[in-house]
Amino acid sequence: MTSILHKLAPAEVRERLASGRGVLVDIREADEFARAHVAGALSTPLSALEQAHLAIDPQADVIFTCRTGMRTAGACGRLAARVAGEAFVLDGGLNAWEAAGFPVERNQAAPLELNRQVQIAAGLMILAGVLLGTFVAPAWYALSGFVGAGLTFAGLTGTCGLARVLMLAPWNRRAAA
Repeated sequence: MTSILHKLAPAEVRERLASGRGVLVDIREADEFARAHVAGALSTPLSALEQAHLAIDPQADVIFTCRTGMRTAGACGRLAARVAGEAFVLDGGLNAWEAAGFPVERNQAAPLELNRQVQIAAGLMILAGVLLGTFVAPAWYALSGFVGAGLTFAGLTGTCGLARVLMLAPWNRRAAA
């Protein structure tokens, strides 16, 4: 077993997939995968990697991917440990695949990824707090402080209250059903 992932350019990955020699494993979360992914890729979220059973032919080249390559780079040891032989990574991730002009399956009906929803909601609340604090009453600055404290808590504990609230939104409940 190795603890490194060998980088493959999008064209090399496409050739290995087309020939049947390669299997693409997308490590993004399910909501990200549902919105866009390479056709035929297997969804195995990094958050559940150790519990997942990768039923892949041992002779196949296992190629991991994410959106940009950052998650695979950060978890290369964990990913490589899940493969009996050499492990590979799509250099640049899904973004590089698209930039190379290769097709991506998209589901525009799927909600935005939860992480992006949190970023948008937090950004809007901070902006609203600053604008209301400036033009209405200084007490509104507390809204920005509250959101900042919540994001700090989320970063320290791995628990995001805003994400939990957003999961209850009607558009996210429909996607989960």
